[in-house]
Amino acid sequence: MFGRRQFGVAFGAAVFAAPAIARAQKFPAGRVTVVVPFPAGAATDISARVYAERLSALWGQPVVVDNRGGGNGIPAAESVARAKPDGLTIFATSAMTQAVNPAIYDKLPYDPVGDFEAITRMGTSPFVLLVDKNSPINTAAELAAKLKADPAKNNYGAGALPARVASELYKMAAGVEAVYVGYKSNPQAIPDLQSGLLSFMMIDTVNAKIAIDRGALKGLLVTDTERYAPLPDVPTAAEAGLPEVLLTTWTGYYVPKGTPGEIVRKINADIHAVAAMPEVLARLDAMGVAPKLMSPDEFAAFTRSEKERWGKIIHRANIKVE
Repeated sequence: MFGRRQFGVAFGAAVFAAPAIARAQKFPAGRVTVVVPFPAGAATDISARVYAERLSALWGQPVVVDNRGGGNGIPAAESVARAKPDGLTIFATSAMTQAVNPAIYDKLPYDPVGDFEAITRMGTSPFVLLVDKNSPINTAAELAAKLKADPAKNNYGAGALPARVASELYKMAAGVEAVYVGYKSNPQAIPDLQSGLLSFMMIDTVNAKIAIDRGALKGLLVTDTERYAPLPDVPTAAEAGLPEVLLTTWTGYYVPKGTPGEIVRKINADIHAVAAMPEVLARLDAMGVAPKLMSPDEFAAFTRSEKERWGKIIHRANIKVE
């Protein structure tokens, strides 16, 4: 039986906990906007739309994907960082805005760690080293030999900063030279690789699989320690003789700093619930994407570590914004 002091403490805790529980139960009380810093059709966008559809049904509120591409994701990131911290604005982004931009730019209008509450990592994706399907080159070693034989003619294309970083990591590991050619998106560079204007590309597995499946390109290595299941014939970096070419990009969800902890935890729990749905798993599997979710604390720590890891590669390669 409670004494007076015990009853007072318990009653006080219940009073203070009640508003928090009520906020979580009411969330969301209106439309939720998922901001994606990439154009429609990008890998992050496709995944975000799969989750948005199911979260909308779960929450009984519209969940709308808002594509705000351009500027290497900076305008989109800033808009979310300045949004009201009520959980109704969610940032579906990638390593580009949270780990790459801080090392590329001397000054950003947002802090990738300090301006956001981490919700969960969604998934990871290695890169694939690609050449034209009709090229006589069939291995990473053969590509390196060709690039070393005539370095003045070497170019590579990238339509996103993470792909550029992966390409520079490959160059350093293979000891080759190639000039960067920028594109608005990775898929836009593929015709130039096919025509011979580009020597190679390193792009995410989702777009790489699309290009390989339609017979446009062939993969020489995947930047992971294990083979990528949807592309079982593409060797790992170690199998290709370049074990140090290990790099994976990732997608994750954030909300503005100051969003109540109970809302952060509710969004996290509901995303986990959606990710376990068989129909969602089937759709993601068809895209070559597997959920690799985290708790908010785990994802916050992961974001900090990835910012440091990508930064080291970028500084070593001396990548600058042009």
